[in-house]
Amino acid sequence: MIDEQTTQKLFDMRLRVMAEVFQKMLAEAPGNELSFADKVGMMVDREWTERENRRLARLLRAAKLSMDACLEDVFCSTERGISRAVIRDLSTCQWIENKHNVIVIGKTGVGKSFIAAALAQAACRNGHKALCTRVPRLVHELSIARADGSYTLTLHKLAKLDVLVLDDFLIAPLKDIERRDLLEVLEDRYAKRSTVITSQIPTKQWHRALGDPTIADAICDRIVHNAHVLGLRGPSIREKKGLNPMEIKTNH
Repeated sequence: MIDEQTTQKLFDMRLRVMAEVFQKMLAEAPGNELSFADKVGMMVDREWTERENRRLARLLRAAKLSMDACLEDVFCSTERGISRAVIRDLSTCQWIENKHNVIVIGKTGVGKSFIAAALAQAACRNGHKALCTRVPRLVHELSIARADGSYTLTLHKLAKLDVLVLDDFLIAPLKDIERRDLLEVLEDRYAKRSTVITSQIPTKQWHRALGDPTIADAICDRIVHNAHVLGLRGPSIREKKGLNPMEIKTNH
């Protein structure tokens, strides 16, 4: 009876895994029994691991990763312009603790989005809140938020994220209101949170690409000066993974 009451209390306290381990221990035949401390330690370890796994799953879902990417799978080489030492350093997530940014530059298809998603995944694994979004989608959502009255709330949510991934920065010219919206997002995060940006345009050309000199100065000042810049080189990975002309003819 006491064992049943203990089990029920564990379930009532939402310690499901501990309750299940406790039940399993009760069902085991006597002999070679663990010490009391070992039994308690086993129950607590299983419950802790389960909760950590659930927490990580929630963080990954909320991050809205564009792909299944991790830093361990990043291909590093001199020709590609990225070293294993750099990736190893970023994997510690110390850049997040230091409130630094990461900028990934390179032409289309070289793996910018993969690295950005991998950085967000590493952040989640280290207990940080992250979100991946494309800049065109973000400015569109901010436009909708302004129209329905949720603009301030949306900015507040973005400001609270430990890591915000802005993919495809400057892939298309920004309108004046979009530049101002982006500045609001970056202003809220400057020196408080970390931002990851991918772009096909080198940072030296951002000022001209942004158009408005005043806003361009403000945006660049809040991104570039405290950022780790990764310049990717080499052929398009998408192109290498695509079908060659002979395969295309065969499939037709």
